[in-house]
Amino acid sequence: MQFKTEIRAAVPRSKCAECGIKTIAIPWAGKHSRFTWMFEAVAIKENFRHFWKYVYAFSAEGFFDHWYSRAIRSRLEPIKKVARMLKKHLDGMLSYSRHRITNAITEGFNSRIQSIKSAARGFRNFANYRLRVLFYCGKLEMTPEGCH
Repeated sequence: MQFKTEIRAAVPRSKCAECGIKTIAIPWAGKHSRFTWMFEAVAIKENFRHFWKYVYAFSAEGFFDHWYSRAIRSRLEPIKKVARMLKKHLDGMLSYSRHRITNAITEGFNSRIQSIKSAARGFRNFANYRLRVLFYCGKLEMTPEGCH
């Protein structure tokens, strides 16, 4: 997997009465500039987005293997660290391509519960905590008994 980075920029120029027009040196334009590492990191990160589009697990796994080999060969230790972490969780990620189910709703509820807990700064008993969670998360029945 090779990436070609093409940057188009209007380089600032200055006009000198003695020297004529001079272009200003750009720090990222040098051959051995470290800015190319940043471009490489962005390219590797952005390329991983395609993983989530695969419908079949074996195709997603093939893509991941190709992406992983490219990420590990990079000179960027943070990219290598993330690639190794993703490889450890590959089975869970592949299950998404099989089932198309995420835990986003669970994470949303958990976030809401944590905000309830921090806003209250503690509860005297579990029953009060439970009532507040049920009230804010929408499962508390508000109609009085005896109503239709």
